[in-house]
Amino acid sequence: MKERDERKELLLKASYSGLDDLIRGADIISLHCPLTDATRNLVGVKELALMKNTGIIINVARGEVMDENALSKALAEKKIAGAGIDVYSGEPIAPGNPLLSLSEVNLILTPHSAGTTLEARTRIAHMAFSNIAKVLEGREPDNIVN
Repeated sequence: MKERDERKELLLKASYSGLDDLIRGADIISLHCPLTDATRNLVGVKELALMKNTGIIINVARGEVMDENALSKALAEKKIAGAGIDVYSGEPIAPGNPLLSLSEVNLILTPHSAGTTLEARTRIAHMAFSNIAKVLEGREPDNIVN
């Protein structure tokens, strides 16, 4: 993790906050991170319990970043107001996934399609070609995850 830079915080009119404090204060949480050992089950029972009961969580990162069983229970018990999920621990979403058993209207499920806009596809293509050129030049490509 990077060191806290208080000068940047002042410049950006922002302040550092730990994950628990961010979750407690957020009206909407949107997850956008790679799946790593550090992010696997980043949001589980504890984190969902910290959310406001009016809070909404969106996962467009990776399925295993969120504990789907814990989310299903939090939604069924109305511990949080809603969720939008575009990624699942198994894709395509398995018939036995607990999110499919919810009968409430506080959940929107999409088929891993959040990044399929023309703008997103164009950006992905440019990034891919740029990375190919970098590798051919003997340089390291951008955005290496593993």
